[in-house]
Order: sequence, then structure tokens, then C-alpha cells
Amino acid sequence: MRRNRYDNDCTVFSPQGRIFQVEYAMEAVKQGTTATVGLTSKEYTVLVSLQGPAAADTSALPQRKILSVHPKLGLAFAGLVPDAQILHSHLCTQCLTYNLSYIGEMPVARLMTGLAIKMQAHTNRNELRPFGVGLLVAGHDSQGAHLYQAMPSAAVIKCRATAIGARSQLALRYLERHWNAFEHCSKEELICHGIQAIRGSLAQEQNLEIKLAIVGAAEEFRICDAAETQKYIEMSKRLDQEVSSVEALTEEETEEQTTSET
Repeated sequence: MRRNRYDNDCTVFSPQGRIFQVEYAMEAVKQGTTATVGLTSKEYTVLVSLQGPAAADTSALPQRKILSVHPKLGLAFAGLVPDAQILHSHLCTQCLTYNLSYIGEMPVARLMTGLAIKMQAHTNRNELRPFGVGLLVAGHDSQGAHLYQAMPSAAVIKCRATAIGARSQLALRYLERHWNAFEHCSKEELICHGIQAIRGSLAQEQNLEIKLAIVGAAEEFRICDAAETQKYIEMSKRLDQEVSSVEALTEEETEEQTTSET
């Protein structure tokens, strides 16, 4: 088989044991226009996404990166928008079917198992291609708050905090440093952590707009409006300044102790 044949077929392994079509789909998620962050505590799950740069055509509607599935579940995505719309429609259909059959909300874990099966079918059939989109699914059910990450390889992982999309590594570094604190955070603290993580991936970009969504035990999935989002952004800036001041004081005290010991 010619070498380039491995690039075109998602059912054939290369001699190195790789499936290139799946890797290309994973790269489509990494090359997404903006980063998307998700984090969860015992009671709440928060999604934070960046709206892309303002389009030259002011009449064009901005592409939403956070979508609602049912009152207690929603998702954010990074990657190809048409693929995200297909998976969003699939999740909506599954939730509606379950609700009509059992008169109740579908458990999040069961919903994600069905999503993994659908995504996996696109990695082993010759007439299909893997979905070029990554999802962060936030939900709440009788088992508590949930955050799942679904990738084109059909790997579906339950997370406490994660990030996908362009420059997501910068956001992941922040999440790794504060990972232990998320479980016991209040709603406001969790949102501030999400904003701080997403701001770490901004670099020098301008004209980017932060979008927030939250779901909890006593709160249905909702996307915050501009005024509420701005309030949380200002709150996170104040928190960042307070943390910086404490760190500076700690460094000064350490230097003084070192000097006195010397």
C-alpha cells in the first residue's frame, strides 16, 4: 500500500500503529479559533469560552460557542462548527427521547456513553470521517455536578477542570496550579477561576469577548448576559490583584528572613 493511502483511510493503521485521520481531527480541535475552559465543584459546573474576533461585516451574527441541550445540561465546543451542530442535535434528540420514554431528565453519564458510541462509529467506517470537534459537556443530575470532555478519538473523560482549543495549554497550566481548590469553591469563586484561566490564553489578542455558562443543583443551565459577565470579569481582576499582593508580601518576608539568617 502506498504511503499516502494511510492518510486517506480512517480504517487502516499505518506501520507505526497510527490512524492519521483521527490525529488530523484532533489537530482541528487544537487549531480552533479560541480556547474553551470548563471546571466543576461539588454543586456547580462552569463553562467559559472566548467569542472570536469581531467580523468585518457587522451584519453577520457571531457564532455561539456555548449551546444549551436541556434545562440541566449544555456544552461548549472547539473545532469545526458544522460537526459541533451535528453532535448538539444528537444530544438534544437523545435527551428528548429519554424524557418522553421515562418522564425525567437523562443521566449525564448515560448520555455521554451514547455520544462516545456515535463518535467512535466515525473512526472505523470507511464512508465516514472522525468529527473534527471537541466538546466540554456540563450537566447536573441526581449524582451531582458533572463535566465531561469528548474528543474526536471518541475518548470521553470525566474531569474536574480542563481546556480545549487554541492556546489551551496556557489555560491548563492555570487549572493545574489551582486544581485542588475547585471542589469546595462557591459559584462566584468558580467563575472567577474560569475567567482567570481563559484570560491566560488571550496573549495579545483584542476584540475577544468572554462568554459564561453555569449549571447547578438549584440553577438550570444558562448563559450569562453581558452585564453579569462583566461583573464577574471585574471580580476576577480584583481577586487577581489581591493574590498578587499576597504573593509579593510573602516574597518580601522570605527575603527578609534569608537576609537575617545570613
